[in-house]
Amino acid sequence: MSSAGSSGPDDRGPLQRVRAAVATAFSGDANLDLTSGGIGKPLFLLSLPIIVTNLLQVAYNLADTFWLGHYSKNALAAITFAFPMVFLLISLGMGISVAGSVLVAQYTGANQKRQATYAASQTVTFAFIVSAILGVTGYFFVEPFIAFLGASPAVLPGATAYMQIVAVGLSAMFGFFVFIALMRGSGDTVTPMLVMLGTVILNIVIDPFLIFGIGPIPELGVAGAALATVFSRGLAMVVGLWIMLSGRRGVRILPGDMIPDRAYLRRLLRLGVPASIEGTGRAISVNLLLIVVGTFSTTIVAAFGVGVRIFSLVFMPAIAVDRGVETMTGQNLGAKKPERAERANHIAAAASFTVLSALGVVTWFTAPTVVSVFSPDQEVVRVGAEFLRWVAPTFGLIGVVRAYSGGFRGAGRTLTAAVISIVMLGVVRLPFAWVASRPVSIPFFDGTIVADILAYSLAENGIWLAFSVSNVVAGVLAYAWFTRGTWKDADLTDDDEDLEQLTVTTDDD
Repeated sequence: MSSAGSSGPDDRGPLQRVRAAVATAFSGDANLDLTSGGIGKPLFLLSLPIIVTNLLQVAYNLADTFWLGHYSKNALAAITFAFPMVFLLISLGMGISVAGSVLVAQYTGANQKRQATYAASQTVTFAFIVSAILGVTGYFFVEPFIAFLGASPAVLPGATAYMQIVAVGLSAMFGFFVFIALMRGSGDTVTPMLVMLGTVILNIVIDPFLIFGIGPIPELGVAGAALATVFSRGLAMVVGLWIMLSGRRGVRILPGDMIPDRAYLRRLLRLGVPASIEGTGRAISVNLLLIVVGTFSTTIVAAFGVGVRIFSLVFMPAIAVDRGVETMTGQNLGAKKPERAERANHIAAAASFTVLSALGVVTWFTAPTVVSVFSPDQEVVRVGAEFLRWVAPTFGLIGVVRAYSGGFRGAGRTLTAAVISIVMLGVVRLPFAWVASRPVSIPFFDGTIVADILAYSLAENGIWLAFSVSNVVAGVLAYAWFTRGTWKDADLTDDDEDLEQLTVTTDDD
C-alpha cells in the first residue's frame, strides 16, 4: 500500500520506513482511519502514542518511588500501601470514562459526530460529580483503611498523609484521565501524550524540592510527593478541558451539553459499572494481596511495591494495545464491520504476546539491576528480583488478556471483561497466594494428601507463584471466550431515539 501522496512503489529502506511510521504516529493526524484499509498499521499508529502516554503516566509513580526510596525505607513502604488505594479510588469512578470512550468510538465509527459530542460532554460532567463524591468519602476513611491493610505504626502516618492529599485532589486527577479516554475514543492519542509529557516534566522537577526541602521550601517527605503529583495532574486537566472546549483536536465538548442528563447517566452506568468492577477488582486484589504480603517483613513489603511498580512499566505496551483495540473495535462495530474488529483483536493479541514475552526474557536476566534502581537496600533488591523472575515467564499471557479485554470493552461487553478480571485476580491469584505462602490447616482434609500439600509453604515465593498461575488461567479464558463471537452483535449506536432531538443544527467544526 503506497504512502500518502505517493503513486509509485515504496523504495525506502527498512530503517527509513520505520522512521516514517513513527513520525506519522506522532504527527497528531486527526484523520486516522480505523475502519478501512490495513489493520496493523493503524493499530500501531493509534497505540504507539498510548504507550508513550502510559509510560509518562507511570513516570509519575516512578518518580515518587525513586525519590522516596532514597528518602527512607519507611517512605517507600508508605507509598506501597498508598498506591493501591489511589488505584482503588480511581477505579471506582473510571467506569464512567470507559463508557464515554466506548460511546465516542462507536459514534465516531458511525459518523455520528453530534452524538459523540453529547456523549463526551455528559461523561465529563458525571466524571467530576463521581470523583468529588469519592474524594470526600475517601478522605475520611484513608487512615483506618490503610491500617486494615497492615501498615506498621512507622509507615501509617506517611501513607495516610499521601492518600489524604490525593483524595482532596482526586477530581483534578480524574479530569485528566477522562480527557485521555475521550480523545482516544475519537482516535486522537497524540494530543494527550503531549499534554502528559509537559506535566510529567513538571512533576519530576518539583518532586525533590517538596520531598527533601530545598531553600525556603520545607521538607515534606511523603506528603510532598503527593502534592507534586496532584498539582501536575491538575494542570494537565485544565489544559485538557481547554482543548476539548475549543474543539480543535479529537472530540469536542459543549457547555450546553454538560447539564446533567439523568437518562444519559443510566446509559453511562450500564456500560460503566462493569468497567468499574473490572478496575476496582484489580485494585481490591492488590489491596488484599497487601494484607497477605503485610504478614511478612517490611523488606518484603517494599520489594512487593517495587515489583508492582516495575510491572506497571513492563505492561505498558499491552495496556496501550488494549486501549487501541478498544477504540478500533468500537469504531468498526459502529461502522458495521464486526469481522474487521475481530481481525484487529487477534492481531493485537499476537503482537502483545510477542512483545511481552520478549520483555519477560529481558526482565528475568536483568531483575537485580532493575530493582536496584528503586532501592539501594540489598535485601529489597534480592527479594524484588526473585519476585520478577517468578512472574516474567508469563508476561506474554498478560498481553493476551489485555488485548481481548479491550475488544470486549470496545464492543460494549464491559461485564465480560470484568468477569475475566475477577476470575484472574479474585478466584485464582488471591486464594492461591494465601495458601501457597503459609501452612494452612483445614480439618476436613486431615489425614489426606491435600492436608500434606496445604501444610507445605513457599513463604513469599508462594505469592509470586500466584501471579504466574493466574496469568496463565486468564490468558486461556480470554482467548476461549473471545472466539465464541458473542460480542459481535453489540452496536451502541442503534439505541438513540432519546438523542434525536440533539442532532439539530449544531456546528461541531
